[in-house]
Amino acid sequence: MEWILQIPVLFFSVIFHEFAHGFAAYRHGDDTAYLSGRLSFNPLPHIDPVGTILIPAACVLMHFPAIGWAKPVPVNPFRLRRPRADMAIVALSGPVSNILLAIAAAIVCKILTLDIMSGDLALTLYKTFGFAVVINLLLAVFNLIPIFPLDGSQIALGVLKGRWLEIYEKHLPYGMYIIMGLVFTGALSKIMQPVLSLALFLVSLLVGAF
Repeated sequence: MEWILQIPVLFFSVIFHEFAHGFAAYRHGDDTAYLSGRLSFNPLPHIDPVGTILIPAACVLMHFPAIGWAKPVPVNPFRLRRPRADMAIVALSGPVSNILLAIAAAIVCKILTLDIMSGDLALTLYKTFGFAVVINLLLAVFNLIPIFPLDGSQIALGVLKGRWLEIYEKHLPYGMYIIMGLVFTGALSKIMQPVLSLALFLVSLLVGAF
């Protein structure tokens, strides 16, 4: 029954992720997300039938941690002040927002271990915020993979130049197929697991320093 705690955490996390994209774009000159009503925490405009409903449901049925995505916010790179560089910032804002949520959730978990609360409510809150740490780090790590159309690809497109950019751009039409291949072969989990473990370790060190 852990999915009852995981699904609301996932919904808020992916919506916060997309809000961060839209807010970063707005701050850099593109108000497309704002005009489209997507610069909001209202979940309805952000729901994606596959990423917000089907994939989390499949995760529940397969007893995996809940993972998914919201409908991408519209961003017009030509309205940004520096299209390539600002698109990289907009893309990075999503994973960064999840990392910040993971750190905040870890701090709450630490506070809950100080015995300021007890009983079933404290245990439920601890589990919920524990899931928030893992789910948000999963979202951050996954989205930072530099394969189109993930956020990592937009960051790479904004950073790479010259011959390296030309070579990188050749994979763009096949990005989704590459991701599907990594998923179905199990390679994606092998790539993400060590990075996720490192991220969890770093967050625990950071929170432990408080």
